[in-house]
Amino acid sequence: MEKKILILCTGNSCRSQIAEGYMRYFADNKAVIYSAGVETHGVNPKAIAVMKEDGIDISNHTSNNIEEYSNIDFDFVLTVCDNAKERCPFFPSKAQKFHYNFPDPAKATGTDFEIETQFRIVRDLIKEYCKNFVEDNLN
Repeated sequence: MEKKILILCTGNSCRSQIAEGYMRYFADNKAVIYSAGVETHGVNPKAIAVMKEDGIDISNHTSNNIEEYSNIDFDFVLTVCDNAKERCPFFPSKAQKFHYNFPDPAKATGTDFEIETQFRIVRDLIKEYCKNFVEDNLN
């Protein structure tokens, strides 16, 4: 039976979208992946761009609110920022909870190059995290 994984962030625009893309890639058919935010900010174009650089297309992802998934019995809930962990609604489920506070690339400042570099750094951190998560929890 496929596991159900929810990845939560504040606005479901960057970190959770990147994580959803990699989790789908690494989990393949072992899990159904959802991502949501405690708010919805739309998918960040720079997140789409840096994922495309790594061969993963998240351009068709949508920004979803956590409330949309209240009836799904998740196996895992992953929060990818402290704000989402603090504001995450209580899930009356058996879900195992995991937390990692990734830096928010949307808050990066500087030149376009410096901002894109921050997005790549966070993308690579999330990629490694998702790869390890799948190896540790879905095999």
